[in-house]
Amino acid sequence: MIRTAFTDLVGCTIPIQLAGMPGIATPELVAAVAGTGAVAMLPATGMTPASLEQSLAELGRKRLRGVIGTNFLMPFLDRDCVAVAAGNAKIVEFFFGDPDADLVRQAAEHGAIVGWQVGSVAEAQAAERAGCAFVIAQGTEAGGHVRGRDSILAVLPDVLEAVRIPVVAAGGIGSARDLAAVLAFGAGAARLGTRFVAAAESGAHPTYVRALIAARAEDTCLTGAFSVLWPDAPHRVLRSALLAAERCRQDPLGETRHGGQTVPVPRLSVYAPTKETTGNIEAMALYAGESVVDVRGIEPAASIVRSLIDEAESLLAATR
Repeated sequence: MIRTAFTDLVGCTIPIQLAGMPGIATPELVAAVAGTGAVAMLPATGMTPASLEQSLAELGRKRLRGVIGTNFLMPFLDRDCVAVAAGNAKIVEFFFGDPDADLVRQAAEHGAIVGWQVGSVAEAQAAERAGCAFVIAQGTEAGGHVRGRDSILAVLPDVLEAVRIPVVAAGGIGSARDLAAVLAFGAGAARLGTRFVAAAESGAHPTYVRALIAARAEDTCLTGAFSVLWPDAPHRVLRSALLAAERCRQDPLGETRHGGQTVPVPRLSVYAPTKETTGNIEAMALYAGESVVDVRGIEPAASIVRSLIDEAESLLAATR
């Protein structure tokens, strides 16, 4: 078993964290990852306080071996949901906004361990000053929305040097070798998203999953194109999705479920296609990190975690 400052802090046994991906990280996927002893983040975006409380209560009844957390995107923050999450999940985490000491205090007072995903040393230090118990250092290789401007192996050592709290590494991590590398650097865990989009329990649309399986790292790009509903937020997607969206003049592209309602999917909007999405899937935001090269098929989430940690343990043992 790999033991780190992060695993000691949150009480997990596997130093892997499932990213909170709205529409993709379903309660089924969260349960499957947490069931292995790892950490899994349930995304709060689009949920009401009542629906969030119900989902967390149902996950709590499963008595999973790992840890459940809740993830909040600052541009879509619902403070009522923060109180619900902090009282029902072990971890509450925030992303894409300046660290807010009042918000951190609110979550901590309800008993949650509070983290902040950052893209720079300055932001990591601000999160520590705000009272966060850990930070996630994100590199530009990450899929979805990207906060920083440096690769993970550039930003991670500097963040580790700059703060005293545990640091989770994120961005382009999809293999056991990647996991072993960031742990060897001193990270307390690795945060993975893209690899789990193709998990059997994922909420991703089948067309999206097939596109990931066919892609390589060079088939992704960092862009600001899918900015409808969330402007000024760079993100990494499959290049094929960007090209399809640029060629397409259909608007809206289709429909999806969000916040318990059926809503249109505007062209170049933030929505990633889920199993409940209809329309021109290929032209929607197909978020993907450079770790897409490690997505080779559909696997149960537990199998993904187990293969990652078993091989990473072997690689780290071989270097001792």
